[in-house]
Parts: sequence; structure tokens; C-alpha cells
Amino acid sequence: MSTKNIELVAEPRAPHFVGDGFRVHNFIPSGFRLDMERMSPFIMLDYNSKFYFPPTDTPRGVGVHPHRGFETVTIAYKGKVAHHDSSGGGGVIGEGGVQWMTAASGVLHKEYHEEEFSKAGGDFQMVQLWVNLPAKDKMSQPKYQALSAEDINIHELPENSGTVEVIAGRYKDTKGSASTFTPVHMMNAKLNKGGTADFSFPENYNTCLLVIEGSITVNGTEQVPTDNFVLFENEGETFTVEATENAVVLVLSGEPINEPIAAQGPFVMNTREELMQAINDFNMGKFGYLED
Repeated sequence: MSTKNIELVAEPRAPHFVGDGFRVHNFIPSGFRLDMERMSPFIMLDYNSKFYFPPTDTPRGVGVHPHRGFETVTIAYKGKVAHHDSSGGGGVIGEGGVQWMTAASGVLHKEYHEEEFSKAGGDFQMVQLWVNLPAKDKMSQPKYQALSAEDINIHELPENSGTVEVIAGRYKDTKGSASTFTPVHMMNAKLNKGGTADFSFPENYNTCLLVIEGSITVNGTEQVPTDNFVLFENEGETFTVEATENAVVLVLSGEPINEPIAAQGPFVMNTREELMQAINDFNMGKFGYLED
């Protein structure tokens, strides 16, 4: 198998706040090579790099907002998030946990810093991904997959290199804990200094990584520091990651959904007509009710 080379390395853009609880750098969509079509099925990636929030009695977060046509995946590295939706779902995403929410036909949702975390304050670090759904599944029933750190399958790397936590897809003989509608690989490589991990994905899959902690060298040559994003070319299958210091790396690879994308705000459909229907359904109250 041939080497998958780097297409670009992107530094974090200036952060902005989503609500008052999420200070994020947006990597997808951003620029012509990181748009929804190029990165499909990953149509948004917001990264809350490590940021200290002081104590407060009023939890920070994002109030009630709708979603339709895709899935939101929230990965907690530091801090805790409480969430609720209009179908009665909810819970707390703790450190090391993942909330995989299939919005599909539509939900109202809200997310806040968990109450005890808010009162104590502390470092907060999260990734939120939007994973697109194929046309045939966009109007399916909403659902949740709540994965605590203990629920996520772990692959031990040889020679004390570290571990790979497999959220979805597969890493060697370890299968991911989450189910997906289309082929998606999502994993956290937690590497000790000097540790290496090799990865292999089909060359047509859109593949990228985000350095959450530490710094790494890719394919033995390209050094990538903390909070930087790497996009790989759609040629070749394999690449290696070596930690130049203790590192955490989010690795993503997915089969593109080769369908038209019509997106506006929290709605991602296939046609302009479906988009207008989503907005109308939301305005008519068809997404249910959720108190802010």
C-alpha cells in the first residue's frame, strides 16, 4: 500500500463564541479546500481548544436551537457538558466521553456546562463534529448514542507507544463503539513521547486529523504542533504519526456522500426545497418543544 501524503496543514483560526460556553476555532467549513463537499461526510468541525472558564452559578452554554439532516458528535476532552432535547433525551458528557446525536428528521437541543463543573470552574476542551446523513436517512427518527469513557473500545499499541480509542469504524482488530449510517472512522490516538501509530484508510475516503495535545510528526517528515489540523490527499492509503511529546490526536476518515448539499444554519438537506421545508417545519413547531 502506498503512503497517504499531507495536502495541507491549517493553523487554528481566530476563536469565536457559540453561545457563551463554547470558545471555538472553526476548521470545517473554512476555505475552498475545507468546505462541506471536500470534507464529506464531515460537514462541520468546531474545536474548543483548552480554555479556562472561571466559576459561576449560572452555567454557560447554548440555548435552544434546532437540527435537521445530520448528526452531531461531541467529544469531551476537558470539562463536562449537560444536554437536553425536545424528544426527552438528555444527559451529561463527561471527560473522555462522546455524545453522538442523530438529529435526522429534527430535534430541538440545548447544551450547557454541567452544573458542578460550572460552580468549580476549570479547563474546558471539546470537539463538535457534524456528520452528514445520506438522503435516504435524513428524515429517520432522531436517536442518541451516549458513550462514556468506559464504553469506548481501546486498542493497545505495541512497545509502550500508547493507545487508540476507537469511537467509530475500526482500527486494526478493534471495532468502534458507535454505529454509523455511512462508513466513518473516528478515533483518538493517545501517544507517549516517541510513540508511533500507523493508520490505513481507503484512498477515496476524506481523511484528516487534529492535534488536541502535544505535537507530532506525520510520515516521518512533517511536524504538526498543538491545535493544528491536517488534511490528507485522496491518494495512497497509509500514514504514520509519531509523538514528539505526549500527544492526543483526533483521527477522522470517512467515505464521501456524493449527493448535493443544501445547507443553511442548523439545517443540512439535499435540495433548496427540502431546506425551505425544514425552516417551515421548525417555524410551525413541528420539532417539538424545549424550555430554554
